[in-house]
Amino acid sequence: MTHAEPVIFGENHLRIEDLLAVAQGRARAHLQSDAAFRQRIARGAQFLDTLLDREGVIYGVTTGYGDSCVVAVPLQQVEALPQHLFTFHGCGLGKLLDAEATRAVLAARLRSLTHGMSGVRIELLDRLHAFLEYDVLPLIPEEGSVGASGDLTPLSYVAATLAGEREVMFRGERRSAAEVHRQLGWSPLTLRPKEALALMNGTAVMTGLACLAYARADYLLKLATRISALNVVALEGNPEHFDERLFAAKPHPGQMRVAAWIRQDLAIEAPTAPLHRLQDRYSLRCAPHVLGVLADSLGLLRQFIETELNSANDNPIIDADNERVLHGGHFYGGHIAFAMDSLKNLVANVADLLDRQLALLVDSRYNHGLPSNLSGAPAATAMINHGFKAVQIGASAWTAEALKNSMPASVFSRSTECHNQDKVSMGTIAARDALRSLELAEQVAAATLIAANQGVWLRQQAPEARALPAPLQAMHAALGEDFPPLIEDRALEGELRLCLQRIRAQHWRLYA
Repeated sequence: MTHAEPVIFGENHLRIEDLLAVAQGRARAHLQSDAAFRQRIARGAQFLDTLLDREGVIYGVTTGYGDSCVVAVPLQQVEALPQHLFTFHGCGLGKLLDAEATRAVLAARLRSLTHGMSGVRIELLDRLHAFLEYDVLPLIPEEGSVGASGDLTPLSYVAATLAGEREVMFRGERRSAAEVHRQLGWSPLTLRPKEALALMNGTAVMTGLACLAYARADYLLKLATRISALNVVALEGNPEHFDERLFAAKPHPGQMRVAAWIRQDLAIEAPTAPLHRLQDRYSLRCAPHVLGVLADSLGLLRQFIETELNSANDNPIIDADNERVLHGGHFYGGHIAFAMDSLKNLVANVADLLDRQLALLVDSRYNHGLPSNLSGAPAATAMINHGFKAVQIGASAWTAEALKNSMPASVFSRSTECHNQDKVSMGTIAARDALRSLELAEQVAAATLIAANQGVWLRQQAPEARALPAPLQAMHAALGEDFPPLIEDRALEGELRLCLQRIRAQHWRLYA
């Protein structure tokens, strides 16, 4: 495990990369520890206690939750209310979040609570930090959130495990939270008024997942650019399509950057051989235009995600310094919903681009002299070998599913909870959709990458073959270590899965 600098959770701004370092176990989480910070956190809980002494009315503290906000809770029942909140929300279904996603959720919730505007004790932040430090991971079902009032149901599993209930993953084993507390010498927290609500009534699940999706999309952009460059070589395309002067005429910065990366990979300024076509088909010629939309959108998506990550996003907001309780709707995940719905569209278009390039590679009508289906079989067995025929069918299926998945989740808002939550964000569904779209697009990328490398290898067998530009030669050689040329048919599932592992580990160093 690589140990980066610790990530401080406190008053400082966190970037997506900081959260990812913690989620992926590359950096330890540290909680800001100076006295001023700890006192500021404590003031919120102390202010709530003074309001309780004065019998003030505070949503979720002296009232029921949601539509039950009109139901007064007598002071003798206030202490029991937090446990009831995480208990009745214990109804999540679907798959469990994996370890990386769970750490991302814990980190996102910790960052929000360090604003000191949620009315929680410093002891709660200490224990949430300890969960990250000791890798105590609540088992969180991924389904059951409509994205407002935040991620109530999935985050109830965080609240419950802090209180010693439900189950966690600890040291590779599924264990009861109470048992792990005993093993570590901890006492489960008895959540104070507002603390269960502060943990649950926020956007930590959708935000944590959005950070993971962003990083995968950023790498997919670079990988798809490299694949496009390999395919220009494999298909003997026209490098003039990526001329710097051409892109200066339509200067979208991300689009220009993608074109520059392809020029760097091709390492040529003008055609060095007769062209098959003056203008290549769009999946080659317009690769910077397709990928450039993702490249130009990542900055906006980062802004939305990082603002949400670094916000106090529960309700009510506790302003202890001015002794005010501010009732609002910061649990609404609309910005994350928009970011993830947008990302689904962008990623589906990347998958479609690579699928179209693969279709050109395998079709002898369009691949300019490569064997049908990229088979490397000799003439004696060529008639019984089918190369990448089935792989292209699979890529078409994965692409179709990614395209189908691009329907925005946010427009499916549904009134729920007695029409109290009558307009909701669906941000968590959008984030989960985005991760599924990325999974599918990465599968298409794996198929097209291995096929592109086969196409380059086939070109290199010709006596008149030119040396590959240095960036592509290095990539071709690295791929050759894992994926030998396909000569006689073999089942490629294992190699595709290995390629996916490499993609998800961001194994190949691409562009700066």
